[in-house]
Amino acid sequence: MKNNPILRVVTKTLFAPIILYGLYVQFHGDFGPGGGFQAGVIIAAAFILYGMVFSLEELKQLAPPRIVHALMAMGALIYTGVGVASFLLGAEFLNYDVLAKYPAKGQHYGILIVEFGVGLTVASTILGLFMAFAGFDIPKNKKPPKRSPSVKPNASVKKRS
Repeated sequence: MKNNPILRVVTKTLFAPIILYGLYVQFHGDFGPGGGFQAGVIIAAAFILYGMVFSLEELKQLAPPRIVHALMAMGALIYTGVGVASFLLGAEFLNYDVLAKYPAKGQHYGILIVEFGVGLTVASTILGLFMAFAGFDIPKNKKPPKRSPSVKPNASVKKRS
């Protein structure tokens, strides 16, 4: 696929709209179907398409594994941070009512931030799994080492006839 000019042009053309659609699903999730998980999968799919068409090495230049791993943790921290903030403000863990002056606004802010954390974690985790599996190299044309028997016959024991 790396040398196919049609795939390369289509991938470069669709990369940004796929991510834009993922962001739409992300931020539309509190008003209708969608949310962090679905958006994370869509955004990860854009990067996976890029990696499949160009190469794993070019994908790693676009999204370095060190940053992908950091984003996995950051998404979880954002999610947990909202819960801790609501707890510190005197409510239950992940009770969004206290995040703003009016409970309805607090619910809106809380859902947006939590869903952003979920989307970030899902996108980076799926991308990290793709990089791990795509980079796994199975040795080819190598013969397995010969194994010696685990129990060697004892020369002093005579066979019965």
